[in-house]
Amino acid sequence: MKATEKELVVGRRNALKMIGLGSAAMLSVGFRDIQAVEPLDMRPKAKPFMNDGNSPVAFTTGTDRQQMLVDVFKPFENEIKAGLKKKQLVIKPNMVVTNKELCATHKDALGALLEYLKPIYKGQVIIAESSSSVNSSDGFKNYGYTDLEKNYNVKFVDLNSTGPGKPYYIIDRNLHLDRIEVADIFANPDYYVISICRPKTHNSVVMTGGIKNIIMAAPLNPGSVNGGKPISYKRNMHSGGSRFLHYNMFLLMQSIRPDFTIIDGVEGMEGNGPIGGTPVDHRIALAGFDSVAVDSMCARLMGIPLENIGYINYCAAAGIGNMDRHKIDIIGDKDPDKSVIAYKMGSNINNQLEWKEPLNLPGQGQRPPQPAPSAPTAPTVPATPAQPSKPTV
Repeated sequence: MKATEKELVVGRRNALKMIGLGSAAMLSVGFRDIQAVEPLDMRPKAKPFMNDGNSPVAFTTGTDRQQMLVDVFKPFENEIKAGLKKKQLVIKPNMVVTNKELCATHKDALGALLEYLKPIYKGQVIIAESSSSVNSSDGFKNYGYTDLEKNYNVKFVDLNSTGPGKPYYIIDRNLHLDRIEVADIFANPDYYVISICRPKTHNSVVMTGGIKNIIMAAPLNPGSVNGGKPISYKRNMHSGGSRFLHYNMFLLMQSIRPDFTIIDGVEGMEGNGPIGGTPVDHRIALAGFDSVAVDSMCARLMGIPLENIGYINYCAAAGIGNMDRHKIDIIGDKDPDKSVIAYKMGSNINNQLEWKEPLNLPGQGQRPPQPAPSAPTAPTVPATPAQPSKPTV
């Protein structure tokens, strides 16, 4: 393995040092010290980590979305059939907002996936989204997804309107626990979730792919409830800035991640993504069960140094998936190295990389500097009133 590849996989001890928490014990015990404050019935059940073996990722190139999707889906067909038994199939496209076509999964990619799944899955397919806009159903219409109802047994679900979610804990900018609600559909083992999205740059965590498509859809955005102050648990995820968004995504990945990930990279987005970027004619597609492996390959194809993407590093360090190129087996006759396009990064990329810098917290046994106490002010003693002089006799 090349030395640079070794440096990409953050060790368990270094993983938390990079975000400034400095406690190797936290990662090694699965954050029990954080979750110990939760009632037992509120603790999310973690999905099993990936094994120590290699992760297969199917890869192809072209412009025919339907054929490309077949090429990257077919190698995993038997395993997907087995995984779907007695489960509800959920497809999670990506839309972010409801009126910007380039930010969303292309309707032809969604249609191609449904066409391939038609003989495999006989039940109704749920197409679910929880966009940053309160009303995700607008996006289903605007992007042409609802046209798919003519040919496929699908049901569109706006997760923001499904009621209270499953409680989960992240951290805020003060490293305090913050209780949020996530969509049960992503945490419930009775659902089989396929993530399908395009590769995009991002204005907070460098890039977005299959992982972020699920993780940032999970926190609900119910808006105003009973006339109260508007609620957005997605905003809570961002409350600590880029540094802690990387980390909060990693926290959710303990329990919430796609069962299968597809990247439709016929056309990507560069620059100020995930909404305001510009198109990239990339002509790639990739897929696999290990979302960390798929997204790490996606980042390589976008020309993004993996050491810049915090949440992928954290997940790989914790054993959730592989980002080591030597542990990723490419399926197909196309060479990914010949399809790398250096995507233009967001204008605030330097701020996005702050997660790599230390927090400068006090060392062990030290207390943060306290302002010097001001000297006590002597109490004011009322002046003794002057006594009138005695009259002269």
